[in-house]
Amino acid sequence: MTTPTDAAHWLTTLTQRFPHLLTELSPGSSGPIGGAGRTTRTHAPAPLRLHVSDAIRDITDGVVELDEAVHERLGLDRPRKARVPERLARVAALVGRMADHPDLVAHVADEARRMARRCDRAVGDGEPMTRLGGRCPWCDSVSLRAFPDRLAVLCVNPGCRCGSAVCGCGADPAYRHSWKEGGWDALTGTDPSEIAAALDTTGEGARR
Repeated sequence: MTTPTDAAHWLTTLTQRFPHLLTELSPGSSGPIGGAGRTTRTHAPAPLRLHVSDAIRDITDGVVELDEAVHERLGLDRPRKARVPERLARVAALVGRMADHPDLVAHVADEARRMARRCDRAVGDGEPMTRLGGRCPWCDSVSLRAFPDRLAVLCVNPGCRCGSAVCGCGADPAYRHSWKEGGWDALTGTDPSEIAAALDTTGEGARR
């Protein structure tokens, strides 16, 4: 179940990564001014990178829609126009009020995660992960990885199947079993302190 903490985490992640797109759009600049995509140039501009421009447009539109959807669902006035960082801060400030709306919490977390990963793809960064000791309780392979962005442990073995008729692994070949904090007891061969250290968002992970 997606929690308000998950939503807050992905909103923070997106807030941190969106400025990287603005800088990537014009590598020959001294950096973005106020998050609006305008830059102070120190020499001739580099060629426009269309995939980055497209990502900025997509994320900007997505954040506007998310901001408006949250305000509407919570019965608030239509939000005033603002730049992406201000809108994200506004949505983040309302996360606590979303607790009675689990579907809204899930939507906010899913959209923020999607847009954060779009940022990563546009600048060429892969999702960090760290190899863990122990074996997957379902497939018994040494395939457990900690993903700090998701605050979860996943089995990355594409052939992992648990045998449950109600589990997504039986029908979706892309499905990956995951364990968040509170479910680590199932990973009996893995030290919980190792998991906690690997999911520390101040680190970069092993990228293995």
